[in-house]
Amino acid sequence: MVAKIPQKLLSRQYEITADFLKEIDKHLEDIMTNKVLDMMEIRDIADNMHIHPTHLSNTIKLTTGKAPCFFFEEKIMDIAKNMLKDTAIPIAAIATQLTFDPSNFTKFFKRFEGVTPKQYREEIFMASLK
Repeated sequence: MVAKIPQKLLSRQYEITADFLKEIDKHLEDIMTNKVLDMMEIRDIADNMHIHPTHLSNTIKLTTGKAPCFFFEEKIMDIAKNMLKDTAIPIAAIATQLTFDPSNFTKFFKRFEGVTPKQYREEIFMASLK
């Protein structure tokens, strides 16, 4: 027999998840507007939310089925892809804006997209010509 989870506990888990996603959005906005220069880690976000990092991680996994870093990385990739559409911005500048050194940015981007930022930019450019 499976024990039923009290509704109040479920509500709190979804509240923590929503707050976590808001914290990520706020932090990335601060990065993009140069209000902060260093990328936060999950433990930093947990500190801001006044909960233990393990509790945050477990709660996010329970409510979404995904690790907290998935959401962080997905949002960073969305920003990077949007920035890469503007060919006037050098890839190294995009990397720096997102708190990466260019080499690590290329590795990060390729791991998620399967192509380098330069290749992605070229694909976008070629698609715009069609």
